[in-house]
Amino acid sequence: MLQALRDKTSGWIAIAIVAVLAVPFAFFGMEQYLFQNNADYAAKVEAPPKWWRSAPDVWLVRKVAWSSTEVSTEEFRQAFDAMREQRREAEGENFDARGFETIESKREVLEQLIDRAVLALAADRANIVVGDAQVEALIRTIPAFQVEGRFDPQRYQLALQSAQPPRTPSEFDASIRLDMQRALVPQAISESAFVTTGESERLMRLLGERRDVSFVIVPPPAADEAPVAAADLQSWFESNANRYREPEKVALEYIEVRSEAQAGEGAVDEAEARAHFEQVKSRFSAAERRLASHILVEVPADADAAAQETARAKAAEIAAQAKQPGADFAALARAESDDPGSSESGGDLGWVETGMMAGAFEDTLFKMQAGQVSDPVRTDFGWHVLQLREVDAGRAVAFEDVREEMEREVRDNEGSRGYNELVGRIVDEINRHPMSLEQAAAAGNLQVQTIAPFARGAGSGIAANSAVVQAAFSEALTQDGTVSDAIEVGPNHTVFIRVTSHTPERAQTLDEVRTRVTAEVRGDRARRQAEAAADAMVAELKGGATLAALAEGRSLEAQSIPGVPRGAPVPDAVANQAYFRAAPPAEGATTPGRVMLADGRAVVFTVDRVIVGDPAEASEQERTMLRQQLGALLGSEDAEVLQKALRSEMKITVNEARLL
Repeated sequence: MLQALRDKTSGWIAIAIVAVLAVPFAFFGMEQYLFQNNADYAAKVEAPPKWWRSAPDVWLVRKVAWSSTEVSTEEFRQAFDAMREQRREAEGENFDARGFETIESKREVLEQLIDRAVLALAADRANIVVGDAQVEALIRTIPAFQVEGRFDPQRYQLALQSAQPPRTPSEFDASIRLDMQRALVPQAISESAFVTTGESERLMRLLGERRDVSFVIVPPPAADEAPVAAADLQSWFESNANRYREPEKVALEYIEVRSEAQAGEGAVDEAEARAHFEQVKSRFSAAERRLASHILVEVPADADAAAQETARAKAAEIAAQAKQPGADFAALARAESDDPGSSESGGDLGWVETGMMAGAFEDTLFKMQAGQVSDPVRTDFGWHVLQLREVDAGRAVAFEDVREEMEREVRDNEGSRGYNELVGRIVDEINRHPMSLEQAAAAGNLQVQTIAPFARGAGSGIAANSAVVQAAFSEALTQDGTVSDAIEVGPNHTVFIRVTSHTPERAQTLDEVRTRVTAEVRGDRARRQAEAAADAMVAELKGGATLAALAEGRSLEAQSIPGVPRGAPVPDAVANQAYFRAAPPAEGATTPGRVMLADGRAVVFTVDRVIVGDPAEASEQERTMLRQQLGALLGSEDAEVLQKALRSEMKITVNEARLL
């Protein structure tokens, strides 16, 4: 038989069949064959090229022509850790570390990163560019880089070096530039939203609406102690399997290096203190700055020689007028300047420091005398006429003014030097013995300490430090068993860790969570029982019964509250939302309803009357604020629509295995 098959599948017919079958394999099967187990990203975003936006979603075309970007596993993990810390700070003791470690929480963080990747790819396809001046201007406004409200280069450098991981100015500039590119189009769309008078008045009528309500609070049923059938347990467990997972855990051993407190009373050599002062004296002085105004005669980038000469001549004429005795430079700027950002304020640029402006502009400004007006200065924007209004020469501090502080810092530095030498010895020992902490501990006269298994976000002490957690759960430490690099957890406080055991995330068995599942099934039965009782009361109200009669028959108290406004917790904010979701009652009737509270109680209510809000009662300030808020809301919705439209044009691949 085998010989017969061989004979029938030889020759040109067989070759043609194989060739035809190879085509779909090349376009569809090859991708899975080559890449099915090699993806090391958390998500990948791919988009057709700018020159072929209708390019088909076929593997070979994607590989050759499509552009792509990835969300790395490390990027996802850092974002997830940051989100965990934000939630922990916001929720305090109520933060549920185990509840946070769900696939839903991980997907929520990943979707945000995917949105950023989509915007970055879309910006690149649209040729959106952010200039150096825009990046620099934004960086100067970041409070972390400012001293007394002004940008400080030293603070900037120090903040970048102290970041985890440390970053260079060029790396930080690139990240800011990318963020600005991503945000440019969505921000422009958001800011373009507007609200009509009719829309704002309709909203004011809704926001000012009040409702007369009557309600009765139905207590929860008695605690459910009835047995739970095995089939019910199994059904609930299978329906909620994603909630029953044991998170990834690690156990650690570590050594801790701290700087010993210095006595701080020893004499310090004056020469050494003065040398230290020379190194840090920029901390005590402010750079020279100049209060300037300008008038811009814009020159388009594509202007021909004639247009450029016309602009130069106009700038020269303006400069001549500005130099006349008694000339009003601010009035000239308002009338003649092409700079929309400063013309209305009379050309005011505020205080200018070195490095803030383009070369020729800055060079001219810092050579001028106070009160002087310059000749025209050429930059990429056009011709500028400058006015120097005031000079702040900065300030300097003498050594004698800070002698005690310098001596204290020298003493502290000596302690830091000893600390750094100790860390260096430990690092050398770890390099010789990377699989153990014993030798390093002996070299530093330190004790090896241990931490029992803990999950991300559930540790205490150093195990709650984000840098320690990031290292402890890294693939390098969990798989190799090596000692970590030095991890700085505070000033002059460093730890070295080694993972002694690692348990991957896993699904729990029903036996492991039986008690929890039993309680949840009983809670669900009690909730259903309470809902049924409340629904029965609503049915009676719809049948013509009064709320007062129902309350009396159940030994409950009915309450009637006139004019309840939106948001008032009567008796709870959730109940208030239900009142205003209910349909307005017909003339002479009521609208019944019910809502369940978080503690198991039910609120059965009737909406008795609706009082529509009156826009005339709002002040002009309130109207303006409402229009601004509504405009911002509509703009945000428009930006979300853009985001969804961009996502629909791209291929997004999620690798959930990398989220575990």
